[in-house]
Amino acid sequence: MLEAPDILIEEAASGPDVVSRVKEGGIDLVIVDLQIGSMGGMAICMELRHEESYGAADPVSVLMLLDRRPDVFLARRSGAEGFVVKPLDPQRVRRAVRALLRGEGYEDDALRPATVRVGSALGR
Repeated sequence: MLEAPDILIEEAASGPDVVSRVKEGGIDLVIVDLQIGSMGGMAICMELRHEESYGAADPVSVLMLLDRRPDVFLARRSGAEGFVVKPLDPQRVRRAVRALLRGEGYEDDALRPATVRVGSALGR
């Protein structure tokens, strides 16, 4: 989904590996799934924010991959700069990655319920 000549992708086997690698420096973006092993995406993001807060790690944007729309609360609460709700669509993931690499946030609205307006649209 993200392979390109100007992108180097590293994989980590666990949450602690992610945190350790970010602390080494040179990471521009972390992409984590909400549900992974013993240290899920929310815990990883919160640990990174903790490490950043006292200068043990450089700030890094986090893109969280969510299972359900209600998980948006968890992504926001953990301090993630962006999220995408599954099922994953390559275009939305690439759009999110580009936004975060530009220093912007990204909130996936693909599954947002339609807004219903009552009143003037119904002739009331």
